[in-house]
Amino acid sequence: MSASILDAVADHYEQALATHGPTARGVDWKDEEGQRLRHRQFLRLLENDGDASILDLGCGYGDFLPFLRAQGHRGRYIGLDVAPAMVEAARRLHGEGADRVFHLGAASAEVADYAIASGILNVIRGADTAAWRSHVDGVIDGLARSSRRGFAFNMLSLHSDPARRRADLHYADPAATLAAMVARHGRDVAVLQDYGLWEFTVIIRHPSHTASPKPVAP
Repeated sequence: MSASILDAVADHYEQALATHGPTARGVDWKDEEGQRLRHRQFLRLLENDGDASILDLGCGYGDFLPFLRAQGHRGRYIGLDVAPAMVEAARRLHGEGADRVFHLGAASAEVADYAIASGILNVIRGADTAAWRSHVDGVIDGLARSSRRGFAFNMLSLHSDPARRRADLHYADPAATLAAMVARHGRDVAVLQDYGLWEFTVIIRHPSHTASPKPVAP
């Protein structure tokens, strides 16, 4: 991953946190309702696997952790973020222990059952298109390497209202993203874009953890 891109992203979120505190706006979401709605899409990946470990790449102040616990999830949570102030806020709010830990960085030394990334593929902050696409590919490949059973991420959609798009944000084509993920990670890929936001969530399961299809009756 490009150090300059990571530095720009870290600076963006540190400014947001300093301005808005540990809230949805502090991680550049419009409101808490939308933040929770994004969280819920990742439950499709976990499928009530309450003891599975989860890597939250770009965890911010760790809001996904209490959401998971409210859903009955018990497994180990690993939060990772490139913004030091975010990691500090997460540790202050949630503490650390055997079931939760927060690290500073862009790549995890620990492999989890599942890995997710929410919002971190949006903030382009002046990077040229080729560099940003390379960065996005690197993040997605990192999610794949850091997970045993599957991973998921969300992106802003090119189907959003052109008049409301921001120049500092990246918008992706859901169909092209689906094709790329199938080519790189196998056919067990789902694209969710029916939850009322101008974005989509991609759910990918590793082939070794995909159930064999049932035979079709003649």
